[in-house]
Amino acid sequence: MAKENPYLDVQHLTKSFGSLVLFHDLSFSIAEGQKVGLIAKNGTGKSTLLSILSGKEGYDEGDIIFRRDLRVGMLEQTPDFDPNDSVLDACFNHQGNPEKVLKAKQVLTQLKIRDLNQPMRQLSGGQQKRVALANVLITDPDLLILDEPTNHLDLEMIEWLEGYLNRGNKTLLMVTHDRFFLDRVCSVILELDDQTIYTYRGNYSYYLEKRQERIDNRRAEIARANNLYRTELDWMRRMPQARGHKARYREEAFYELEKVAKQRIEERQVRLKSRNVYIGSKIFECQYVSKAFERTDGEPLTILKDFYYNFSRFEKMGIVGNNGTGKSTFIKMLLGQVAPDSGKFDIGDTVRFGYFSQEGLQFDEQTKVIDVVKDIAEYIDMGGGKHLTASQFLQHFLFTPEQQHNYVYKLSGGERRKLYLCTVLMKNPNFLVLDEPTNDLDIVTLQILEEYLQDFPGCVIVVSHDRYFMDKVVDHLLVFKGDGDIQDFPGNYTQYRQWSQLSKSKEPSQPSRSAQAGQQGQSNETSPTNQSNPNNKRKLSYKEKRELEQLEKDIEALEDEKKQIEEALCGGTTSVDEITRLSKRLPQLNDELDEKSMRWLELSEIEN
Repeated sequence: MAKENPYLDVQHLTKSFGSLVLFHDLSFSIAEGQKVGLIAKNGTGKSTLLSILSGKEGYDEGDIIFRRDLRVGMLEQTPDFDPNDSVLDACFNHQGNPEKVLKAKQVLTQLKIRDLNQPMRQLSGGQQKRVALANVLITDPDLLILDEPTNHLDLEMIEWLEGYLNRGNKTLLMVTHDRFFLDRVCSVILELDDQTIYTYRGNYSYYLEKRQERIDNRRAEIARANNLYRTELDWMRRMPQARGHKARYREEAFYELEKVAKQRIEERQVRLKSRNVYIGSKIFECQYVSKAFERTDGEPLTILKDFYYNFSRFEKMGIVGNNGTGKSTFIKMLLGQVAPDSGKFDIGDTVRFGYFSQEGLQFDEQTKVIDVVKDIAEYIDMGGGKHLTASQFLQHFLFTPEQQHNYVYKLSGGERRKLYLCTVLMKNPNFLVLDEPTNDLDIVTLQILEEYLQDFPGCVIVVSHDRYFMDKVVDHLLVFKGDGDIQDFPGNYTQYRQWSQLSKSKEPSQPSRSAQAGQQGQSNETSPTNQSNPNNKRKLSYKEKRELEQLEKDIEALEDEKKQIEEALCGGTTSVDEITRLSKRLPQLNDELDEKSMRWLELSEIEN
């Protein structure tokens, strides 16, 4: 991977902590314009390597050579700020530079940090991570080093960041568990494995193929990893994103999704029932629940509004939506941690919840890993008469026998997160509630967790911004859109995004707002179009044909205008007056797009 006069050249790098060797004799380089993703298991030194490269940590042997006068920007996994600084102060004190202040406002607005005078101590950990990300982006360094940049970003922000990093000739090195992000942003993958580094000149899909070839050349001791990566590669090849085909924005497409989702659920129910794991037919019923909070400005913030949903057996549900729309609050209400304003949750007698929260579990640092799990249970029932001991279960999630007998204080942040996951699963729940489970887990662990959840003999709710993870695990989505507007969609995240690109209207012709069709097929409220007769054979009139043709041109022009506005708002060269004008135009443009897209949908349902 070395190139002439690279931005960064690492030669024969070695780092150890006592007897633990993280990596030995590593050599790689990064050239201008390359976008490099670093992949490794938890505890093998990803974050340590980034800290070494940024000069925050030393190393034992080797050479690290940056191009002369190279400016490096580093996003740490857990940034540290002066709690008394304002948001703007935290962005490198740019108050005296109007151009930098303007760019800071643009980037922070995209990351939904709007009060630039707010003290950092009042921001949550996720908000502080976003300020740190903005901090790095606005300095426009020659080389960006990013440690888990998508953590604490909602899906809208992640997609914005993808576009931002793909524009221009930016050079970056990043660690992320977000495989869609790796696939769409990175042109080179570095894999840190067995204390050495492997280089793959392509995106994540290419990496899967070439890594599989490497694994095929090694045999018995990695047979399990072999199967995991082959399954993952097959799945990537089948992805509807594969790649670039237009989605079918028609009523029959939605019904086809609904039919496939229902069939998939029924097949899984038959399969899981055969494993003799008992969970009653009554799971939980969300009976017309409402919940609202008062915001700091005195206005109400509505989370749920007469929301009804009836959960079915073995259901795998994903919950998505922007930050602040109430996803975590909904979970806490289900678990009885937050009371609804009206309505109730009727929970079945056989339901045993397992809750994996964002906050995580606090461990006794002086306890051995194996004892943490054994204190919960000596073995876990996997269903179908299969049992695993605590040690076998830890090994299933990649804790080696040696690691199991280490003390907790020796674990990395990602390994602690993985241990916390194991403690939740060892309680043998039949209803898992996972709130952002993918943060800080390595990709191999995510693959194992995905495989585990696909065969989990119970119900699962996943709140996550990891699109790849959601696509592999869930059957359908609840989409929290804000102000109590919740949409039930029969498909995975990629299918939802394809569908929603042209059908963003909040009219009743959308899939169910209140999700009263929680049981698949119980109600026709999930119809994405109006309640017209599907057998209507009326043909388009001449005037309607011309209108349809004009709508296609208008929609294309509006989408081009929207793209230009978004690029101008984050380009760093737009004047304050122009930003004000464009900021007013953008919501008007979105409304026009929604209106014209909805009319296009209506006309497209009529035969030509």
